[in-house]
Amino acid sequence: MKTLLAEDDFTSRKFMDKYLSQYGECDVTVDGEEALDAFMMALDDEEPYDLVCLDIMMPVLDGYQVLKAIRDIEAQKKIPKDKCVKVIMTSALNEEHKVKMAFDLGCEAYAGKPIDVQKLEQVLKKLELI
Repeated sequence: MKTLLAEDDFTSRKFMDKYLSQYGECDVTVDGEEALDAFMMALDDEEPYDLVCLDIMMPVLDGYQVLKAIRDIEAQKKIPKDKCVKVIMTSALNEEHKVKMAFDLGCEAYAGKPIDVQKLEQVLKKLELI
């Protein structure tokens, strides 16, 4: 599994990187702009990500903006729905409208912080990534 992790908090970034790296390559970015750049470079190199984990509250571009841009790029490139990257949004913000907005923009899952490893593993299995 090739993963892109976009997380600005050092502790969360280290934890998620260590966890996700056990399943394959994990590229790490610290803001939304870096995440979008990494996503586009992987597509251009024809080595797309299988999973993108996006923190919602990041500098430069927030997770919602990055998710919308990713889905717009996939639509422009006419990537079939079953070949689109799986996106898990992460946030300490668990208000219903925040969660709904993430799903409306096209994420497959939403994980509240602190991350529950067992639940995350269940999500990765459900998405057929592990």
